[in-house]
Amino acid sequence: MALPLQFQAAMTKKLYRCGNALGAVLMLVVALVSVAPVVHAGAQKATQDATAVKDLRTIATFTARARSYVQMRNRVRKRLPKLSKDSTPEQITAHKKGFEGAVRAARVGAKAGQVFTADAAEYIRRLIRTEFKGPERDEVKETILAADTTGVPLRVNYPYPETKEFSEIPPTLLLKLPNCPKK
Repeated sequence: MALPLQFQAAMTKKLYRCGNALGAVLMLVVALVSVAPVVHAGAQKATQDATAVKDLRTIATFTARARSYVQMRNRVRKRLPKLSKDSTPEQITAHKKGFEGAVRAARVGAKAGQVFTADAAEYIRRLIRTEFKGPERDEVKETILAADTTGVPLRVNYPYPETKEFSEIPPTLLLKLPNCPKK
């Protein structure tokens, strides 16, 4: 900021000799040009601050919704009869199916986007774009897409098929994502 003001002071002396009208116009141009980077930097900082606040709000919303979902699942689980240590595979499968049905019943009106909002999805995409660049981003993408997930039906309140491969998320990306609530 000091350098533009010094430049402006030096130019004022020279412009004063150009005549009042022309000098005033040139003085205004010099002032605007010398202040423009400062104003731009301030606007950029304000935009970054607004984005940071929005990101914090997005993370808080995601965390609250995920926590609420986990709490609901825990309440549903507590209402189900407990499995004994001697349970057969058939009883375990029946218990699991009963739990899944009870969760679906508890969330009968649930829709995609209620836990992972559009803002959360955009936050994650932007995080990947800004944190991982060039070859590193390609490696992250390759790792995530390495699993064969073709034909996996993604439905709200239904389990991921046990016969399908899971996508891996690189630890470097997991460390940058917001934490999910513990069970």
